[in-house]
Amino acid sequence: MNLALIIIIVYLVAVTAIGVLLARKSVSSKDWAVAGGGMGIIMVAVGIAGTRIGGAGTYGVAGNVISGGVWNMWWYGINTFLAMAIVGVFFAKPYRRTRLQTVGEIFTLRFGTRRCQTMTSLCVQIEYIVINIIEAYVIAVVLRGITGLPMEFGVFVAALVLVTYVAMGGLWGTAVTNLIHCVVILIGLGLIAGMGFSQMGGWLEVKGSIDGYLNTSEKDLSHFWNFTGMGWGAVLGMFFSAAVHTPAASVYTNYSTAAKSEKILVPSFLIAGVIGGLMPILAGLIGLLTVAKYGLQPGTSGYTNLTKLATDISPLVGGIALAAVLAAVISSGGPILLSSSTMFVRDWLPFTKDWSPDRRLRAYRITTAIYGVVAAICALVVSKIESLSILDMLLFGFAMVVPPAVAIGYLIYWKRTTEKAALWGMMTGLGAGLVWFVAIKITVGSGLVLTETSSALARLAYNCFAINGKGIDPSYITTFVPLILIPIVSFLSKETPEGKEEFYSIVSGEKNMKAELN
Repeated sequence: MNLALIIIIVYLVAVTAIGVLLARKSVSSKDWAVAGGGMGIIMVAVGIAGTRIGGAGTYGVAGNVISGGVWNMWWYGINTFLAMAIVGVFFAKPYRRTRLQTVGEIFTLRFGTRRCQTMTSLCVQIEYIVINIIEAYVIAVVLRGITGLPMEFGVFVAALVLVTYVAMGGLWGTAVTNLIHCVVILIGLGLIAGMGFSQMGGWLEVKGSIDGYLNTSEKDLSHFWNFTGMGWGAVLGMFFSAAVHTPAASVYTNYSTAAKSEKILVPSFLIAGVIGGLMPILAGLIGLLTVAKYGLQPGTSGYTNLTKLATDISPLVGGIALAAVLAAVISSGGPILLSSSTMFVRDWLPFTKDWSPDRRLRAYRITTAIYGVVAAICALVVSKIESLSILDMLLFGFAMVVPPAVAIGYLIYWKRTTEKAALWGMMTGLGAGLVWFVAIKITVGSGLVLTETSSALARLAYNCFAINGKGIDPSYITTFVPLILIPIVSFLSKETPEGKEEFYSIVSGEKNMKAELN
């Protein structure tokens, strides 16, 4: 048994054991979902930071650096900080003041009906199933790379670890393990990047080797090395999908409500943004080392080479680096699996509001197991796709969450927002985003190219759905449709005055909430 594999096994066993040991802190459904409201600044910060960086922020960013250039790591890191800052400054306090356990509950508190809560949950669950699949997939890829065992073994291990420590430990389990994960990620990726550049002769040697591969492949060197990559359109697309959606990511409501004091929320999110922003930059540097050593191999081949690079540089440090990748995956997958289960029970099973805390806790744990198994099965299907980009998968998931993020922003900061406007803004934004995404796939798949005789319709289709080989990011559509539609429908629809003044007095902090939603 090689050293890297031993390190990985010890790490996975330790994470699982910690989750089981922390089960005593999750004796009720509230303890499980929001840690009983007792977390300090460090636990909240590392919990949030780990949640943000998973397979997409490590393997995904490194893989996209290999195929698309360094702009991916810079802008994913910058947008990670911006995302955390936006939530921390503008949303975390209202979430805690209203004692949310799922983000959609804020609409039920304001309007007294569950329609917007359910619609919000649908949008967010699309992102979360994508993330759960990515995390199971990346764990399986790492294990296959060091053991040679099939993907089926890897996804089984992924499901077992994630389900066990989340179901037993709850939010406390995810926060405590995320403290360990963040340390391992920064040390592991930092060591492998430093040793890699040293062994390959330094930055100039690495860059020269990469330039050689780029010239051979006839790729544009300026696009690969440019800070803005394929242009500001692509950068803004990443911002809209990776940052704007974040207020509606329900897991941040869990951590906001879990904070023992409102005063620690903004610092916690800013610290999390700094920690989270460093991780994709380190991962991107490892992606560059992979290109320098093995050449340009996008898709799943590139992900396999990332694993090989770590162990080739040093079995010991490589083992730590691979543990760091697994740490990133688990740190993201665990809290999101928890949030997915919380949302399903509270948003989709309204009859559970009358259940006892013990019975609802059992429902959370059963749902966690089901989600884990479904994600593992889907990961096996995804593993057959040779052209897979897990960062692109994640950005698609992010784009689908933008409509409720826009609606929540209006609800908190514009009192004229109506339920009908929020609901139609979310439904139309989600529908438009899905249609746009399908149109991109069809247009790119058809191989559409423009000629001198191309019709105006063909030119429009190309510029919308096939430009730069990817089309215009769906996040633009999912942002601007609800951004424009919600105020229009609000002015055309009747307000709900019942409970309005009390809701906004709670959101502003002028009044304490009497009781949370069951």
